[in-house]
Amino acid sequence: MCVKAGISKASDSEVIVLEGIEGPAFIARDITFVNTAGPRMGQAVALRSSSDLSVFHRCGFQGYQDTLMVLSQRQFYKQCYVYGTIDFIFGNAAVVLQNCMIYVRRPLKGQVNVITAQGREDPYQNSGISIHNSQIRAAPDLRPVIGSVKTYLGRPWKKYSRTVIMRSYIDSLVSPMGWLAWQSSKFAQDTLYYGEFKNFGPRASTRYRVRWPGFHVIRSPNVASQFTVRRLIAGQTWLPATGVPFTLGL
Repeated sequence: MCVKAGISKASDSEVIVLEGIEGPAFIARDITFVNTAGPRMGQAVALRSSSDLSVFHRCGFQGYQDTLMVLSQRQFYKQCYVYGTIDFIFGNAAVVLQNCMIYVRRPLKGQVNVITAQGREDPYQNSGISIHNSQIRAAPDLRPVIGSVKTYLGRPWKKYSRTVIMRSYIDSLVSPMGWLAWQSSKFAQDTLYYGEFKNFGPRASTRYRVRWPGFHVIRSPNVASQFTVRRLIAGQTWLPATGVPFTLGL
């Protein structure tokens, strides 16, 4: 295992600055990872992980743009919370966020919020972002202006971008369209895979969702099960040893 970090001294406190987590089987519990750069600094990652078989349990990730970079390999996030504005869960890992709280913050004036930007570049890669049994809500700073800021579930960072949201609560902050084109183009709209399965809440309806070839309203549990802990990250083979609770199926 390799954790790249440095320590900066500020008066009597020490702040650990992570460059990234690499190597297999990293486990974090009850830790909050924060990037304090603020929204005007643009891309500012709070955590970057490429650790295979990694687990984050009851952890927090706070930032604005690009908060949580799930770079690669198999990753599992349980009972965590993530704060951000633009593309704040992104990368090309095979990752499941289960029983997590996703809080969308207030962006700069004129910006829109985008929760995910998945980066799959090869259709044969078994990677993707799965948000399961979680909640998508407005952070306190967004609530007063929720009607004037558009928020989307995701946009395609790469050609074969893949993101699925299952059995999760989607609050009223999310646009009825659900998903956003990449830089106002039709890039990847026929090669991506975006799916929604049995979500609930004010913006769970798929009636006004985008009509892209790659967007799917998943109705079959067999299809949805491809994005579970069992199927996406083979969790039954390695998660029991971590002691972290998990749900294998839907």
